[in-house]
Amino acid sequence: MKLKHFIYVLFFIVSCNMLHAQVQFEVKLSKKRLGINERLRVDFEMNHDGDNFSPPDFQGFRVVGGPNQAISNSYINGKRSYSKTYSYFLSPQSRGKYTIGQATIEIEGQIYKTTPIQVEVTSAVDKPKDGNNAEYVASENVHLVAEISNTSPYLNEAITVVYKMYVSHNVSITSSWREIDTPKYADFWSQNIDNQGNFKIYEGKYQGEDYRYVILRTTVLYPQKTGKLNIEPLTLDVPIDVQGNRRDIFGRRLMTRVNKTISAGNRTIDVKPLPVEGRPDNFTGAVGSFEFDVITNKTTLDADEALQLSVKVSGKGNIKLFDLPGIKLPNSLEMYEPERKENVRTNRAGMSGEVKEVYTVIPQLKGNFPIRPITFSYFNPKTEKYSTISSEEIILNVENGPVTSEGTSTTVNNGNKKAVVLSKDQFKYIKLDSNLETVTQESYFKSTLFWMLIGAPLLLIPLFIIGGKKRKERLADIQRNKLRKADRLAKKYLSEAKKNLADKATFYEALERALHNYLKAKLNIETSEMAKDRIAVLLEERNVSGANIDQFKGLLKSCEFARYTPASNVTIQQDYNKAVETITAIDKQIQ
Repeated sequence: MKLKHFIYVLFFIVSCNMLHAQVQFEVKLSKKRLGINERLRVDFEMNHDGDNFSPPDFQGFRVVGGPNQAISNSYINGKRSYSKTYSYFLSPQSRGKYTIGQATIEIEGQIYKTTPIQVEVTSAVDKPKDGNNAEYVASENVHLVAEISNTSPYLNEAITVVYKMYVSHNVSITSSWREIDTPKYADFWSQNIDNQGNFKIYEGKYQGEDYRYVILRTTVLYPQKTGKLNIEPLTLDVPIDVQGNRRDIFGRRLMTRVNKTISAGNRTIDVKPLPVEGRPDNFTGAVGSFEFDVITNKTTLDADEALQLSVKVSGKGNIKLFDLPGIKLPNSLEMYEPERKENVRTNRAGMSGEVKEVYTVIPQLKGNFPIRPITFSYFNPKTEKYSTISSEEIILNVENGPVTSEGTSTTVNNGNKKAVVLSKDQFKYIKLDSNLETVTQESYFKSTLFWMLIGAPLLLIPLFIIGGKKRKERLADIQRNKLRKADRLAKKYLSEAKKNLADKATFYEALERALHNYLKAKLNIETSEMAKDRIAVLLEERNVSGANIDQFKGLLKSCEFARYTPASNVTIQQDYNKAVETITAIDKQIQ
């Protein structure tokens, strides 16, 4: 009897160990001790596919690359081997001892966590400056520079930041680079001038030597605070081709590719406040060179007839960033909230164009009504002085309408209130004679509505009983509930992908999850079984056309390639539209 119990206990322990051995989720570091000028690679590996991966916050480090995802799925002698890895590249921010915290992932409904690992960051380590070392040659021959048009602007004065990448004639770049850190411009109004990927190559000088360069981006900034403001760096991951030591059979040196992270570096500008001396009382923050005018589409009209009054500012400066002056009209002119219209262009010199507010004005009385001149003030950074512009006075001539008690046309300009003589037909639309009819109301007691309200609860009781049974049956159907959940997840992730069309990495991750969860819902398979050939066979068995199968496999390939190749906004939109069309087509055909 004791031997039997011992066998049961031994079998239980072995089963638990095998269960834990089935799922592995661990973290691996490229090194546990590194200099502050070195990079750390962190890999989160698992042997089962999972969802909802959550990395640690990497306190003390800055993420300069990743997450990169790699999947390995193979069959050897009938035995399946699966591996999935999320990789991050970190740059330490200061010396000291830091801990890579726990990462979590959900695998088959269970949450798994990695073990925290401590890393020591020391002072900078010496790197060999060897001309034969490809890493050193690449770092010395490619540079990213941020050129600022004015490092000491006034508040709300436009400055331009031009990002240039200089490449010497000793190396070459034949593949697309990847942007890994984008400036946020927290204290600026900013707008990028996109060159739409058409990079023109120029010849120039860098530190007195001949270089080629391309303009990557031009950004127009308007500082919104005074004092010293920081412009964050632009950081790129660039594949650089360097001549190696090996030669081909013809004696030519073979090229070696090196991936380098280059940064434009932090830049600081000193923003000057606008002068207090000479500042007009009506100044609202306009900085630049402007013209101002107040115009109407008509000056002669009848009472209760509408006219358009436009307050317009045109010129060059922070034209979107200030308020237009308001207007005051006589009480006899009814004015509505204005409609703002903008026609503004942004180029390297800043914003230019016109902004206007259009008011609808309706006169109530007959007479001549003046619209007094309106003033507009702005600061010109070139002359470093304030300027004030006044509009012309406008006289509105209202020819027909109610008049004042004197019975003559008057000009309302001093605010004195006068009695108004109204027309005898002013209230003609009001009906004075009543025509009332007796209303007879049926008794509510024992009426049709009374008996319906009494009997309705009795009729609803069987419906509630039947609905409760159906709900219990639905909850008991675990398999179907699982499929419904996966279908909801597919719709959720496809919606998430649509929200992130502007972010390539987030879009393709969400799109891949949506496609996988759609297959879970329709084919009743797990993510770990989603090899492309396996998917094709299952869809063919469900009578899905070959064209739709190829489209689905193409979408999965696009999600994989998007991690390593650049993609334009047009390509991302096309992939999203293709995903919607493909899922809709498969839904109609699948059986």
